[in-house]
Amino acid sequence: MSHAVAPRTRPLGRLLQAGALVVVFAALYATARVSPAFEGTFGSIAALGFLLLAGMLAAQLLEMASLPHLTAYLLVGMVAGPHMLHLIDHEAVTNLQAVGTFALALIALAGGAELRVELLRPLLRTLGIATLVHAVIGSLGMTAVFLMLARFMPFAVNERWVVQIGIAVLWGVLSIARSPSAMLGVLAQTRADGPLTRYSLAFVMASDVVVAVMVTLAIALVRPLIEVGGSFSLQAIQELGHELLGSVSLGCSLGLLLAIYLWVGARQLLIVLLVLGFGLTEGLRYLRFDPLLTFLVAGFVVANFSAQAPKLMHAIEETGSVVFVVFFAVAGAHLDLPLLSRMWPIALGLAGSRVLITVIAHRVAMGWAREEPVVRRFGYASLFSQAGFALGLSAVIERAFPSFGPGFRALAVATIAINEMVGPVVWKVAIDRSGEAGKMATR
Repeated sequence: MSHAVAPRTRPLGRLLQAGALVVVFAALYATARVSPAFEGTFGSIAALGFLLLAGMLAAQLLEMASLPHLTAYLLVGMVAGPHMLHLIDHEAVTNLQAVGTFALALIALAGGAELRVELLRPLLRTLGIATLVHAVIGSLGMTAVFLMLARFMPFAVNERWVVQIGIAVLWGVLSIARSPSAMLGVLAQTRADGPLTRYSLAFVMASDVVVAVMVTLAIALVRPLIEVGGSFSLQAIQELGHELLGSVSLGCSLGLLLAIYLWVGARQLLIVLLVLGFGLTEGLRYLRFDPLLTFLVAGFVVANFSAQAPKLMHAIEETGSVVFVVFFAVAGAHLDLPLLSRMWPIALGLAGSRVLITVIAHRVAMGWAREEPVVRRFGYASLFSQAGFALGLSAVIERAFPSFGPGFRALAVATIAINEMVGPVVWKVAIDRSGEAGKMATR
């Protein structure tokens, strides 16, 4: 998944881009204020075009500050969204979230296709150590931080201490969730390749599976602490096993079918990707399988058991260059800024603590694994971002524990918003300083 490296733009070109961005915002503002029909389907179509154009212009401008493109997309969505200028209303944001379904399918396919066995084999020991260390230090550390701050949280302050411990355990597990979409978005812009890129790609992708398992186990284990008369149940664990094994099996089958289709000619591949991204995703959810894991395995199968990975990656690059702009811009518009403004002190404390604990866990893991210097130095940088996966897990916890779930998820949304804005910037800086930016072109 890659974007072409843009040529250096002269100051006059930057000035023209800034002017064009102002004109685009002004045009949408005038249309939204003058036209009474600027809602429904028309409003969603207009919002789509605006986010695409404004996101690309803003990304070019923020290159002057060496910021990642997806930060520009997020900012455009935040500014134009329903919580600031209200150029895009809640209905349009909801309608455009369907783009996220397609984008996540492409992200998972591309991520799986990048996980080639010959690159992963030397990393297996390091990945095993890092996964164990981050799971233990990360979750326990954030559990302790949550307990220290619980007295400032309205949904936890009046609970019994055993209930607070149960809630804190859930928060600790949620805190080690990462964002594959943010990591891959930066890699798409920087065209990076090297030890740091490969380690980060493998670790973040694998961590989704680990965190999904840990959340399910945590819900089952803390239920007796939180609910009066609650008891441990194996049903949730059985459902998790069904979901994981089924997703892997379907992913293998899908990968083989994709490889055969690519081998025989791959005509109308864009249409096939659209069908997979929208139709198959909804079908997988209905069957209670994990779409992200399914597409990840499918991409892995295509890359490692066929010679068709270049065709698949080329199609994803062509499609994703447009889809990802809208995906991250809609994510920015969806951020609940009023909620963040109310809860920012606690959210900032939790986000900052998560950064510190992540760095500590990384140092411990790298000291044990004895990985290459560039990985030891910058390997933590891709681990700060959180986005849709963490939000989805917070929704699962909310449904599991309705007594405190709404307050828990509100705090999670506020904290994830901070991580979503800061994480990609840190990752982009690390890629630039590691010297791996632009190396994908020479592969």
